[in-house]
Amino acid sequence: MGFVLFDHTGPFEPMVLSSEGEFQVIQVPASINCRLLEHQREGVKFLYNLYKNNHGGVLGDDMGLGKTIQTIAFLAAVFGKDGGGGDSMIPKGNQVGKGPVLIVCPTSVIHNWESEFSKWATFSVSVYHGANRDLILEKVESHGVEILITSFDTYRIHGSILSEVQWEIVIVDEAHRLKNEKSKLYRACLEIKTPKRFGLTGTIMQNKIIELFNILDWVAPGSLGTREHFREFYDEPLKHGQRSTAPERFVRVADERKQHLVAVLRKYMLRRTKEETIGHLMMGKEDNVVFCAMSELQKRVYQRMLQLPDIQCLINKDRPCSCGSPLTQVECCQRTVPNGIIWPYLHRDNPDGCDSCPFCIVLPCLVKLQQISNHLELIKPNPRDDPDKQRKDAEFASAVFGTDIDLVGGNSQSESFMGLSDVKHCGKMRALEKLMFSWVSQGDKILLFSYSVRMLDIVEKFLIRKGYCFSRLDGSTPTNMRQSLVDDFNSSPSKQVFLISTRAGGLGLNLVSANRVVIFDPNWNPAQDLQAQDRSFRFGQKRHVVVFRLLAAGSLEELVYSRQVYKQQLSNIAVSGKMEKRYFEGVQDCKEFQGELFGICNLFRDLSDKLFTSEIIELHEKQGQEHGHNHSTRQESTELGNCFVSLKEASVTFSSGSETRKPNDLERASTNKPMLEDLGIVYTHRNEDIVNFGPGIQRKEEVSIPQNDSLKQPSIPFLGKRKADKVGGKEKATSSKDWKRSQYSLLAQSMGMGVVEFSKWLLSATPLDREKALRDFKKRREKMPNG
Repeated sequence: MGFVLFDHTGPFEPMVLSSEGEFQVIQVPASINCRLLEHQREGVKFLYNLYKNNHGGVLGDDMGLGKTIQTIAFLAAVFGKDGGGGDSMIPKGNQVGKGPVLIVCPTSVIHNWESEFSKWATFSVSVYHGANRDLILEKVESHGVEILITSFDTYRIHGSILSEVQWEIVIVDEAHRLKNEKSKLYRACLEIKTPKRFGLTGTIMQNKIIELFNILDWVAPGSLGTREHFREFYDEPLKHGQRSTAPERFVRVADERKQHLVAVLRKYMLRRTKEETIGHLMMGKEDNVVFCAMSELQKRVYQRMLQLPDIQCLINKDRPCSCGSPLTQVECCQRTVPNGIIWPYLHRDNPDGCDSCPFCIVLPCLVKLQQISNHLELIKPNPRDDPDKQRKDAEFASAVFGTDIDLVGGNSQSESFMGLSDVKHCGKMRALEKLMFSWVSQGDKILLFSYSVRMLDIVEKFLIRKGYCFSRLDGSTPTNMRQSLVDDFNSSPSKQVFLISTRAGGLGLNLVSANRVVIFDPNWNPAQDLQAQDRSFRFGQKRHVVVFRLLAAGSLEELVYSRQVYKQQLSNIAVSGKMEKRYFEGVQDCKEFQGELFGICNLFRDLSDKLFTSEIIELHEKQGQEHGHNHSTRQESTELGNCFVSLKEASVTFSSGSETRKPNDLERASTNKPMLEDLGIVYTHRNEDIVNFGPGIQRKEEVSIPQNDSLKQPSIPFLGKRKADKVGGKEKATSSKDWKRSQYSLLAQSMGMGVVEFSKWLLSATPLDREKALRDFKKRREKMPNG
């Protein structure tokens, strides 16, 4: 949502959108057009073409690429605005006979929209939110309003009133909020009276492929057929084709359906990333996933948690009941857990259980496991809770602390500053302590995100103890103070760390002075973690951004991250038609193939004796090396991935600006076991090497889509293997990214490593090591016959 005001980037002249010969000339005013970047001009043209064809679509740019200004530029053209303040008291929009525009957005960005409209063009803008809604509605009905802005919550409640208005255009900002067709918001938005519905979002698909259908079917009804057809023709084949042991015919069908889906989506959605639009204006980003060893105390507490009657009931749910009946335990005697710790409190008002028993305790149990993974203090009673819950939490803490209760200072919240700021019983804090010392000594500035306010409290005490200067923003921070906190952090050299609640971060936080991002606890929804990173990695960032996602090795968090990878890969496949590595046997929403990722038994599996993630990743890497050069074109693309570190960049991955600085502890440690152990790190890799981001589909065939279930086999263009052009005995690279990927892969091979292994080596190598590897590679290449 947030947008940086760029200097003039083009000539001071209008951008004509209408076709030559059209009676009415539709154009973006010169005062707006001269400040647009090239990708933004393309976005405006895309929106206008949808509008001209009398249907809607999705502008799916990454956060920070200026979706707001593209939308305003498009509206200024449609409403015939001149882009300036103007002297006329009568809005030009009324003169051209257009109906009003409705913008539905999060409450936190209503003011941003108002502000941007006032900067860029003269519109009559009103807000339908809070008091005076009736007066605003009367103004709309009397044609005194061109732009009406309202919030999701207000529209969900009062949508029936607003749906009576005949809107010229409806725009939903953060359109991924429409991903659930069963939500009240989605049903309310279906009642909007206009064919021109536009969605703005950088994360159109977050968790499931069907979310893609729900949003597209709202902006362009029928464009993807019926929901049942979409599930059968796209959703199921794409998921099953991604299974690690899927038969070749499943993979082939998935590839065909993926190509077909992307060709259809291209008509209704424009999706661009930072790397392909303004990447040349930025230093780049590296996303490290760091698996921290839990402390011995954490491991014991985690094990005791898994042994509680509540979780044992869930683990053993499908076993035969011990009473001798033919039913399973969950259908018979173990539907309720009266001897548990968590179940009795949840059912204190209904001791016979609820309709969902025992599955109603899954979420509370997962929350407790995540708390143990992050910091043992989190499972103690929260003084902000009511006394009854505090008593129950104290009972739970006593049960899982067991004989270690004295080591953690009892089962009530610690008041000891020194105890809370001590890192010895928390694996993540131990690693963070040493990493932060390295970063701060080198002048780095750090963003630290956590979804838990109590975790931020603990980190805050740690920062005070260490003498670091910091800022903090969470849900209790007044809205009118947030921007001043951001400005102060960006401008003050003394501010070293910014603590931010992942849930309260909001939109528009531009923290480009920070070049280190720590995500302390992973989210089930990968978009949440990626948006946190984007607070720093956006236009205006002058340094290379390095992200560190901290995970507790051997805990539920490994499964959370693996599901993130699974979801990101499905999104890349469905939205962009990219080629992805096949790691997992699990298939979402399929009981037959729950594999290693899905189902209750996987959620509560004891992973303490496994290197869960590294075993999956390195098994795939090993299989890739064994197949060698016998891969098909598709498989080669999958193995190469889209490693953003080019051959030339490999030696300066960790530079800040133009200066190459000394690598920090993690960067040196990956292949040095004693050093890794000193940091308390079990394993680390780069997320961009795991989530493949392989090449997308380049073709632009026109593809017809069936509108009902009677047509099960729409025509699919035949896509044979792409043959490389030969120029002077060398393959002609299709793009600079393809060239970088191929060179990176060759460099890895010259070191006797696979791509993932080489990426891990880069984390540990010194600049001298990297330069030597680069020189040796160049020498070998020059000696080759065609070198």
